[in-house]
Amino acid sequence: MLFYVIALFVVLVDQMTKILVRIHIEVGEYATLWGIRFTHYENSGMASSLFQGYGRLFGVLAVLFVIGVVYYRRSGQAKGALIGISLGFLVGGAVGNGVDRLLFGQVTDFIIRSGGILNVADHAIEVGVLLFLVNGFAGWLKNRKRVDP
Repeated sequence: MLFYVIALFVVLVDQMTKILVRIHIEVGEYATLWGIRFTHYENSGMASSLFQGYGRLFGVLAVLFVIGVVYYRRSGQAKGALIGISLGFLVGGAVGNGVDRLLFGQVTDFIIRSGGILNVADHAIEVGVLLFLVNGFAGWLKNRKRVDP
């Protein structure tokens, strides 16, 4: 259940913030809110604006990723709250950006950070990857303790 709640929350927050950015900030313009600087950038590629013009292809890949995660969860291999939370963030981020890519052929980015301009879905994917790695490390430690006397 937590998986679905997190995924839905990420998609809703991601899409709401992108709509607000599209309405209130022109492409290339800047705005400041609560001391945080935002800009409106449309990215038809992937991370770091690589492979520009392939937005819809990346949208299809996002759909395939979500199908893969759902299959992985249904197979019973994804056990535990941490992996469920991790996959919720990953799927929410993939769906959030996938919606943009399939509908518009590009993703709306607006959060300025060292290394680029991102959106809520991008940050959710980062959190999901981090939690996935933490879960893997915790599992490794747990298995190691069982093997070592």
